[in-house]
Amino acid sequence: MILQALYQLSQDEELLPDPDFEMKPIAWLIRIDKDGKLLGIEGTHYISSTESKKKKPQEKPKPFKIPRQSPSRSGKKPPAEFFVDNALYVFGIDIDGKKKKEDAELRAKSFREKIQECWEATKDEGVEAVLKFLDDIYKGKQNVVLEKCKANDLFAFIIYSPDVNQLVTDRDAVRNYWKRKRMPDSSGNKKEERCLVTGVKCDPVDKHPMIKKIPGGTGSGVAIVSFNSTAFESYGFDGNENAPVSREAAEACATALNRLIDSAYPDPGDSDAVLSKRNFRLNADTTVCFWASTSKSNDFLDCLPSIVDVNPETVKELYRSVWSGKAPQIDDPSDFYALTISGAQGRATVRDWIETTVEKVNRNLALHFHDLDIVRNTPKPKKSNLPPQFPKSLLMESLASQGKNDQIPSSMAADFIHSALHGTAYPFSILQRAIQRVRAEISKTEWIDFARQDARAALIKAVLNRRKRFYPESRYKEVTKEMDKDNKDPGYLLGRLMAVIERLQQVAMGDVNAGVVDRYFSAASAAPRNVFIRLMKNARNHARKSKDDKKSAKTAHWLERELDEISFHFDPKDKGFPPYLNLEQQGLFILGFHHQRHHQRHGLWISKEEREQLCENGNEENNG
Repeated sequence: MILQALYQLSQDEELLPDPDFEMKPIAWLIRIDKDGKLLGIEGTHYISSTESKKKKPQEKPKPFKIPRQSPSRSGKKPPAEFFVDNALYVFGIDIDGKKKKEDAELRAKSFREKIQECWEATKDEGVEAVLKFLDDIYKGKQNVVLEKCKANDLFAFIIYSPDVNQLVTDRDAVRNYWKRKRMPDSSGNKKEERCLVTGVKCDPVDKHPMIKKIPGGTGSGVAIVSFNSTAFESYGFDGNENAPVSREAAEACATALNRLIDSAYPDPGDSDAVLSKRNFRLNADTTVCFWASTSKSNDFLDCLPSIVDVNPETVKELYRSVWSGKAPQIDDPSDFYALTISGAQGRATVRDWIETTVEKVNRNLALHFHDLDIVRNTPKPKKSNLPPQFPKSLLMESLASQGKNDQIPSSMAADFIHSALHGTAYPFSILQRAIQRVRAEISKTEWIDFARQDARAALIKAVLNRRKRFYPESRYKEVTKEMDKDNKDPGYLLGRLMAVIERLQQVAMGDVNAGVVDRYFSAASAAPRNVFIRLMKNARNHARKSKDDKKSAKTAHWLERELDEISFHFDPKDKGFPPYLNLEQQGLFILGFHHQRHHQRHGLWISKEEREQLCENGNEENNG
């Protein structure tokens, strides 16, 4: 189904107006006259509109329509391409200096031979000019100087004359010759198999075209379909015969996937324009490609990367309600597809495949952000506001040490986005990893550390709430956005208690090198009985000391009242503090700690009148 959906995309967007040609970036144009004399080598590099917005924009080569190149090039004697290739083949110049002189000459010779064959078949004067130029280069009659050239840069030829200034491959004689060369085998030697994509009989391709720019893949690209081991073969079929696909379908699927992977894919109908972005990255080696069955969904698809990364500046007003947990009122039953893919040395790895509708994706994204919604302890930036929700990038970074998202397992990242788009339970492994990172980074106090702490709390809340809905046997209450005083789950209460104890220590002693959270958080969230008995004694001492100071007496009184209300649920005469907490309760511990910290910091958990009344009662007790 993946290949069929990709094939249909190539048809819908007319990505292959001429299947014998393709759009590729050409870095250098070799300008020669009709006698083969070199007039100059011009670079095509420019700064695209997407790059111009960056602090350090990078130039890139301009795309041109050229003869479709080979799916891959390997072996001891890799073949040359037709009229367009790199410096090693065109000039016999090894930019990297890794090839022997003999090898470079052989590659240049194979390139000239293809031009020679074309000239013998067409007698075209443009082809003859290129052939003269290449012969002069081989004989040393003309020299070229390559500056700022990379080993994989492509070169193409332009024939200049007063009335014509075009790529050699755009000449009618050359185009027709190339089309004839690519016509299916009519000798009767072809294998008749039914194409898995189109359903028509065909001579299956031996190699599928390479997919470029897949994160984690090689520079030359990776294949989406390949059988390079006998373990993958069966019933006597060899190589790609196990999954027969016609050349037309293979090229269409590869073109569609290259279009999805490339964030600035050139528009086949306008070489100066690019198609809309249809992907977003999950981590260092995994990306999500998405598309729909009709152009009706283009508005939503254009906004989707900015929706998951919470960028209000580029999201239309219609879709911003998703961040508040409300699905936009749209009626779009179009099919929606999402392919999560990673690159590797040999082939692409499909991490996930989603088939649903645009309408359902909107609804599921609203539920996703609703489940993530939680109060924040991150201070507001000086010159801006906090984003209305947690960006996907921050959520992934919060699960990695020092925010290095290349440490996030690709399978976990893929499962996470699957749950967001499909509305299913989040992977339990996210809860495990989030708890580990909370314990490791609970004491960090930089602004980005607060942001990641909030993101981890949001992820824990989302995992637990989804788990509660999908697995009703889970014995805990769903977690709310703000602190819930009616939540009596032991993990949640103990987390709140930890935050109160932390604040009492701060009020009594100020900032210390290693506070109660630094020393005891990890142990308290896993085995509370061994820790909280000692912490409660110290908390009482801190409260007593703080109440003796007029500046801190009010705060100490209402903190101690909160301490009493929470610890009441762990009466030693009953069961006391639990000996351990399971993983779900450990997650609730973190959420209780997060909520209580927010209320203490923002003063939302007690009114001014209540605080004054509490202070008066405390003074009466002291006087008595």
